Amino acid sequence: MITPTTTAQAATGPSVSAKGAFLLDSKPNKTLWSKSADTKRQMASTTKVMTAVVVLETRGVDLNKKITVKQSYRDYVARNGASTADLRTGDKLTVRQLLYGLMLPSGCDAAYALADTFGTGSTQAARTKSFISKMNKKASDLGMRNTTYDSFDGVSRAGNNLTTPRDSAKLARRALGNSTFGAVVKATSTKQKATNGRVYTWYNTNQLLGSYSGAIGIKTGTGSVAGPCLVFAAKRGDRTVVGVVLNDANRYTDAKKMLDWAFKTRTSMKLRTLPAGAEQD
Repeated sequence: MITPTTTAQAATGPSVSAKGAFLLDSKPNKTLWSKSADTKRQMASTTKVMTAVVVLETRGVDLNKKITVKQSYRDYVARNGASTADLRTGDKLTVRQLLYGLMLPSGCDAAYALADTFGTGSTQAARTKSFISKMNKKASDLGMRNTTYDSFDGVSRAGNNLTTPRDSAKLARRALGNSTFGAVVKATSTKQKATNGRVYTWYNTNQLLGSYSGAIGIKTGTGSVAGPCLVFAAKRGDRTVVGVVLNDANRYTDAKKMLDWAFKTRTSMKLRTLPAGAEQD
């Protein structure tokens, strides 16, 4: 249920527990409200928004190109205790399917597969390093002045995987301009069949989807230093609002508050629950 708020309530700005936050009116590219907008923070798996953007904006990208899952992708996930799409060694999946595996269950194995495929070099280490360089180049091109990537998925050993609420919102706005990205991130779940017939069922870790009226994405992230993060967006009518919360124990409640403030509404919301065994992020 959506009800309008009074002007007085809407004028004060949302009160959120996030260490950093940002609200952007997407079409006019207008800042609506922010909190510590330019303070650098770790971003955890919200990194994968850039992973997807680099892939999708690769010149001549073939979304139907088949990629073979390597054992090293599974080993990487096991070694790091990372979130996974549970890709099976030897299975062949398309780039498009791997984007679902990247963004819905937050698969670090899917991220590795994409980085290994779209990076250049003679070894996996060289290719993934090259891909991360592409991520940083894209950030620079987009004017994300306070963002640096040291990983393709948010698993940061050196702790130099940093962004700001403003930069993250800027990237999200860019990403939503791609129709494939938009279709992927608004899916609450998907079934994808590998060439050998194996069916992967993935659930979107973003519980705002299917819970908040008009929600269309985008990506969760959780880390010991980063805390809970959420890059989110909602569309009502012809208006799209993009939001970011970094290090926020109440990320969904705060996202709802921020969106309601932007839309000048009060929306009732009951969070969509994830099935038992689904990835959490």
